[in-house]
Amino acid sequence: MALHNKSSGLFITLEGGEGVGKSTQARLLATALSDLGHEVVLTREPGGTPGAEAIRNLLLFGKDELSWRAEIMGHMAARCDHLDGLIKPALKRGALVICDRFHDSTLAYQGYGVGKGEAKRLEFIKKARHLVDFEPHLTLLLDVPRKDALARLKERGGATDRYEGQEEAFHQRVSEGFDAIAKSDPERVHRFDALQEAGALKNELLNKIIGCVEKNSLDKT
Repeated sequence: MALHNKSSGLFITLEGGEGVGKSTQARLLATALSDLGHEVVLTREPGGTPGAEAIRNLLLFGKDELSWRAEIMGHMAARCDHLDGLIKPALKRGALVICDRFHDSTLAYQGYGVGKGEAKRLEFIKKARHLVDFEPHLTLLLDVPRKDALARLKERGGATDRYEGQEEAFHQRVSEGFDAIAKSDPERVHRFDALQEAGALKNELLNKIIGCVEKNSLDKT
């Protein structure tokens, strides 16, 4: 997808299935970039603002299931509040915004996972995404074999949300969705082996971000 935001900061998203280490890497990257003198805003989806967090609770832990269109629009509604209340103001200040999940997760989870890749659902998400009209500058896709991801999730423990608790076929479809996303937009989406040691992975991701920051700065001169 060629559409990108035109703000002065840099919007970076971390994507991938369950247990790939997005949250850990987001924190490591935020610390490293802050140490380099950047203002860094670390956030997540669905969530990031009070209103979006309320929608997150409904989507991930609500007792009643929504229709597939309502579920997709719930994610988009949370995203709009997140963009308006946190992401856009931070980017306008020139901050680096690191977000755990964004549009690609909606496509992978609601389009491929829940929707099984059904054409009308993928098209619905595409249209809703265009209405939101905001894309990351850079997306870092973390990839871990499912058996290793499951071991990490077991070690982590905690409450299981609506998507984490789905059957294995669902998670395989999500993985296939992320694969399709990476292949469709290689300029924005960069895939990384997240099975490696956390510090080594952080350095790879950091180098990619720094390169994007430098390019972004040159583009504005």
